[in-house]
Amino acid sequence: MNKNSNSQNHSTPLPTREGQGGGSLKSTIAVSLTNYLDAGAIVAGASGLTLWKEYLGLTEMHLGWLNFISANCLGAAIGAIIGGFLADKYGRKFIFTYNLLVYMTGVLLIMLSVNYPMLLCGFLITGISVGVGVPASWTYISESSEVNNRGRNICISQMSWGLGPMCILLFGMLFAPGGYLFEWVESVAHLFGGADMSTKAVNAFSSRIVFLTLFIVAFIAWNLQRQLHESAEFTAQKTQKEGSGLIENIQVLFTNKIAVRTVIFLASIYLTWNLVASVMGFFQPHIYETAGGVSNEQANWMNCIQWAIIVGVTFIVSKLIDKTSHKAIYTFGLIVAISAWLVIVTVGVNGAIGLWLFAILWGIQGGSSPQIFYALWGSELFPAKFRAGAQGLMFFIVRGLSAVWGLVFTYIYGENGEGFTIAAYCMIALLAISLLVGFIGCPNTRCRSLDSITKERYGDNY
Repeated sequence: MNKNSNSQNHSTPLPTREGQGGGSLKSTIAVSLTNYLDAGAIVAGASGLTLWKEYLGLTEMHLGWLNFISANCLGAAIGAIIGGFLADKYGRKFIFTYNLLVYMTGVLLIMLSVNYPMLLCGFLITGISVGVGVPASWTYISESSEVNNRGRNICISQMSWGLGPMCILLFGMLFAPGGYLFEWVESVAHLFGGADMSTKAVNAFSSRIVFLTLFIVAFIAWNLQRQLHESAEFTAQKTQKEGSGLIENIQVLFTNKIAVRTVIFLASIYLTWNLVASVMGFFQPHIYETAGGVSNEQANWMNCIQWAIIVGVTFIVSKLIDKTSHKAIYTFGLIVAISAWLVIVTVGVNGAIGLWLFAILWGIQGGSSPQIFYALWGSELFPAKFRAGAQGLMFFIVRGLSAVWGLVFTYIYGENGEGFTIAAYCMIALLAISLLVGFIGCPNTRCRSLDSITKERYGDNY
């Protein structure tokens, strides 16, 4: 949606504050742990969903509400719109200093849950923290990157988004009933819960330990991130353009025509893809078990391999994204995504061939998904004064509507996956919209400084 999207690409980047000192890779890795914790929180809940369902006697509707308020949907939506504007008002470092303390509180509550309300509150608090951190982290990565490495660094953050689920699923399989470390889980469970603890309660303890690993990573990430320096882009903007208050930035975001069109464009490509991805992120192991007929352990193994494919493909894309047409990579990813869901309505997932083909194709699309370009374009197409706030607003829209869709999906899907084919057609339609909108509106920002993009789009006033 760049108003001059067909302009000639700048072969020589303009001087910029971005990536001063050449240390963007180190800061990118530290900040990317936010993505590990984001996706890890979603998949940690998903991998143990059946165990919590049995332990607490939950229904599909209860699971839908867990998804609704979690890091996958509403919790992250609420946090994003708050965190985005706070990052523009007080700085990106402000978010890094305090936010993961909230995350650890939510995870701790999940670990200690003995009833559904506690579990629900833990998911909500964790989700809010995830939402607060995402706009600041993507913004910081872009503002700290060299112009010819911005796409690479965003891809690194997305690799962390893939490594989180992959590691969490590995832990889940090791600790799950029948897993290699389940005897140790049993001993720990009986140590804290007594020798008469029920089998279902012991099984759920494996999920508690998985969340413990997230708590440990969050503590490490918090110590790394609070040592980062403030973004030079943010500091310069605050120094040169005093008087940009929170309310003013919100007003500008909603009244500037270019900003409004950009929000619509980015929210459209991300929403239509995320409505599909959010369901898969939270319900995928559960879907494999019910619609595919495999065990919990098999479902988690398939999901883990799929995330490993995502990480591998993202690594390849990281080598290409600053040198290759963004439109080509974007289009490839969505064509593969649509192909994955076409497997559902043709081959089906009742047999091993269809199930594995779907898992592999969905993994390939994840490595070149619209989320990469949403993160990249979202930080490129807005000026620094409301860059994080704009991303927070879009994240709020996307995750909020994804929360509603998660509830709708449980009705379409049914208790035992009887509505999965109908759901597949809905997914294909959503992905086709994301493909069309992104293909038409793909901006030309590759290897250009944030300053030059902002001046071209908004003039010298921002």
